[in-house]
Amino acid sequence: MEHETINNLNLIKNEVELKNSKVKIVAVTKTFDLEKIQPLINYGHLHYGENKIQEAVKKWIDVKKKNKDLKLHFIGKLQTNKVKFALPLFDFIHSLDSLKLANKISSLQSKINFKPNIFIQVNIGEEKQKNGVLINELNFFLKECIENLDLNIVGLMCIPPNDGKSIEHFKKMKILNDDRRLKELSMGMSSDYLEAVNQGATFVRIGSKIFGERN
Repeated sequence: MEHETINNLNLIKNEVELKNSKVKIVAVTKTFDLEKIQPLINYGHLHYGENKIQEAVKKWIDVKKKNKDLKLHFIGKLQTNKVKFALPLFDFIHSLDSLKLANKISSLQSKINFKPNIFIQVNIGEEKQKNGVLINELNFFLKECIENLDLNIVGLMCIPPNDGKSIEHFKKMKILNDDRRLKELSMGMSSDYLEAVNQGATFVRIGSKIFGERN
């Protein structure tokens, strides 16, 4: 069983590296226990993603103490009241979607002297039910985060609409990212990571394609 996850990861790595060897694969471990994840840690894989704070705290605090190079990514909706648990456990936050959250991270990071790498989540399909900053508000939001809140914004992130046009959305994200001279771009999941890499993603977030279907 443990070889299966390593094989799956290597298959994905090989596909991705043919297109861009610098892309980092975030193995999305939400709902999977450590027993399932440990083979990848032993194998030397460094990037892992979680979307629930309580689950991550239980699972990762001890593991991170033992594995100093390991990087943990928060990829879910981050509530402002959970920021105190997210930092400094998470090295990357992929889902900054409001000024309220930006303010909370800013005030905490100066208290604990730890600055996470942050992606701004863009609502690329302008969907009412989805989180994320709208494109026409992005410049103001980015300026506020960098100049007034001293956040380490490394790039943009999106979850495109399920409309069969993910390539168009990824292309648009790449332009938005490049225009703002941001160096990282988080997009692409198990179903569309190769399209995302083709359009310039530097981080892809892959769960079921590595670990199998969730219960």
